[in-house]
Amino acid sequence: MVKKLRRKFVLTAMLSLLVILICIIGVINVVNYVQIQNGADERLSILAENGGFFPDMRKRLLEKSSDSESSDNKSETTEPESPPDFTKEPPMNRDGFFGDKAAYNRSLEMPYQSRYFWVKMDENGNASEINTGHIAAISSSDANSIAQTVFANKNKEKGYYDNHYRYLIHQTEDGDYLVLFIDCSSDFYSANKLLLMTLLIGFVSLAAMFVLVFLFSGRAVAPVVESLEKQKRFITDAGHELKTPLAVISANVDVLELESGKSEWTSSIRGQIKRMNGLVKNMLTLSRMEEENIHVVFSDVDMSEVIIENAASFAAVADSKGIKYDVDIEEDIHINGDKNSLNQLSSLLIDNAMKYSSENGSVIVHLSKDSKGKKVFFEVSNTCDTIPEGNLDRLFDRFYRADNSRSRETGGYGIGLSVARAIATSHGGEIEAKRDGDHTIRFIVTVPVAKAKKAESAQMG
Repeated sequence: MVKKLRRKFVLTAMLSLLVILICIIGVINVVNYVQIQNGADERLSILAENGGFFPDMRKRLLEKSSDSESSDNKSETTEPESPPDFTKEPPMNRDGFFGDKAAYNRSLEMPYQSRYFWVKMDENGNASEINTGHIAAISSSDANSIAQTVFANKNKEKGYYDNHYRYLIHQTEDGDYLVLFIDCSSDFYSANKLLLMTLLIGFVSLAAMFVLVFLFSGRAVAPVVESLEKQKRFITDAGHELKTPLAVISANVDVLELESGKSEWTSSIRGQIKRMNGLVKNMLTLSRMEEENIHVVFSDVDMSEVIIENAASFAAVADSKGIKYDVDIEEDIHINGDKNSLNQLSSLLIDNAMKYSSENGSVIVHLSKDSKGKKVFFEVSNTCDTIPEGNLDRLFDRFYRADNSRSRETGGYGIGLSVARAIATSHGGEIEAKRDGDHTIRFIVTVPVAKAKKAESAQMG
């Protein structure tokens, strides 16, 4: 029980952390990629509005052009032109991470940090001007070819070419088209490195969290384990303590019947004794099955024979209630398990079907093996007036009863199916309930044939 609780605690904690890390890493990287795209679109818009140049750069080009023309008219050599002064209007606030100074420097450096090219084309797609002076990886012919490819689908104003060239098709005032491209490869390279780094950090965090959660999980589940252990001890002790007074009451009823004869009162007492004995037996079985250190002796069991014997014992019950009773048992199915537990499992499921079957309904008992011979399927289905809504797994909860009034009539306590699940689990199998239409419920027990062999060898070792 402690190991199961620790595993569930560790699994829950790790899944929670994994979801959180996926969300954090996803948000960080998605926002980063979106910012890269928005930055590229911002620069492309500036270039489009200024004819393919950044504003300051265009001004400098015009100044250089005018200076070059004036120097041609002079016979003497002039001094080299000093770089323009861009600090004539310094920002008022130079402090702060995103202050005016940072924005001012960004605007100044943007023309030098941006790698771009553009092609001016007429409406027929013929290039009239090509500018590749701000990028080294693209030649004029490459730029023309790329622009032709993009311009062929000019209905798409923005997009990517070759995954790392962001482009914008802008129509100028004279009716021509300016196809601008900006290289985002450096930004995407940094973004991919950030993605790998965050994934690595997430993996290391997950591993470190697993170690810490595993080390401290014992303390975390200790109060729950202590409570469960007390509960199991109480059930075991109460079960054994109840056996003595029940035996005394049964003996006293025998004496009363010897002296005064049988009556409806003594019959009622015997019926209640029988019910209490059954309840105590099931409670002790359930507690015993849930013990971690339980030593169950597994051996070769002819499950076909066990099911046939138990099914035959309920034939008279089916006749008395007018129930159609079909038994379909595949012969010679052997598994390694505990014969007494399997006997109790089959009795519980068939008895449950008989109790809750509708009037003049039907009960079907079926036993088969899969084609590979590794699993055995034991199925018991019955018709019923109503099937509980929602998840049928609740039927296996202790003391759960879908119909309290019907349970009082049949004498059920809602613990039989819990015992059936415990027996199936102790054999390495499972049990589930399924709906077959609106008025038929089916219980399916799946037991691996080889599971008990491993358990038996482990006990012998």
